[in-house]
Amino acid sequence: MKQKRYNQEFKQTIVELYRSGTSVSDLNREYGVSEVTIYKWVKALSPIEGSSDGLTPADIAAIQKENLRLKQEIENLKKGYDHIRAKVTEQEIIDHIEKEKENHPIQLMCEVLKVPRSTYYQSFHKVRSSYEIENEAILDRIKIIHAESKGRYGAPKIHYLLTQEGFTVSLKRVQRIMADAGIRAIVTKKYRPTPTVGQVEERENLLEQNFETTSINEKWVADITYINTLRDGWCYLASVLDLHTKKIVGYSFSTSMTTELVLQALANAISVQQPEEGLILHTDLGSQYTSEDFEKALKDAKIKQSFSRKGCPYDNACIESFHAILKKEEVYQTTYLNFEAARLALFHYIESWYNRKRIHGAINYLTPQQLEDLCRKEAA
Repeated sequence: MKQKRYNQEFKQTIVELYRSGTSVSDLNREYGVSEVTIYKWVKALSPIEGSSDGLTPADIAAIQKENLRLKQEIENLKKGYDHIRAKVTEQEIIDHIEKEKENHPIQLMCEVLKVPRSTYYQSFHKVRSSYEIENEAILDRIKIIHAESKGRYGAPKIHYLLTQEGFTVSLKRVQRIMADAGIRAIVTKKYRPTPTVGQVEERENLLEQNFETTSINEKWVADITYINTLRDGWCYLASVLDLHTKKIVGYSFSTSMTTELVLQALANAISVQQPEEGLILHTDLGSQYTSEDFEKALKDAKIKQSFSRKGCPYDNACIESFHAILKKEEVYQTTYLNFEAARLALFHYIESWYNRKRIHGAINYLTPQQLEDLCRKEAA
């Protein structure tokens, strides 16, 4: 039987509830997390005694992991530097050191870039060539032309104006001078308008309203619903439901209805459930779910994507049913002051009540968590 997995937001929320006065035994009973695990989370996410920066053991572990990654990265870069060094002139390295001397010690840069300090300092006593002097004059004029065009001109237009002014210079030389000085034309990404519902194209519907399953992590459905708060206005809940257990396997709550919202809900579901290849995720044709980023996330996780037909809510009835239950049992029964109050209430409803305590007639009056536990036990 696989060990249960919890995402970082779940752990942090449990610790917050513990700090607010909820006992460990109550948290164990409400959310099904062992007391030993809760104490472990509290220790990992609590500031180290005597730490002026408020660092936690988890922060220290993350820093150590990042330091190891950087060390390995530096070692790999050093291995490849000798090969690259052969393609870079000594003068180019000296110019780089001179350019960065305000940001880094000269001695350190000379050691890292393998240039003797004597070579660096002696380079300033060299007599500049006429070519270098000419490049400076060209660069000065390039800067003026570029500024006058408000950054709109690139190398071809600037080259043309330079030749009109009497400079004898090639386009490649202008490109090289601009690149060395970090000058380039402004680039604006092409605007891609978000289509309205009426303009959305039909996409493949793998479910075809067949919600029957044989095990967990076979078919998931997802959708977004609106939650109102007094101070922060409309907030948005993105949910992912397993059709076999009716369990909410992933969700995310935000003040913005963006692609990031549904990506986070998906990431939470994947991190906790660890589904195998072949899982189907069914959604409506909302712009968040038809986005390139969401499509890529599914491909990376080897999840098949399925879509409802336009104007057919029955294709995604199961997740809409959950949101209707959520509204009826929780949201419409209270008024949330702000986003944080709603977040904690939704956490309690989903994690404690709906997943662990609310029985479902469609699954033989088991709770979603009970059915999942049985499925995992049988598969072990």
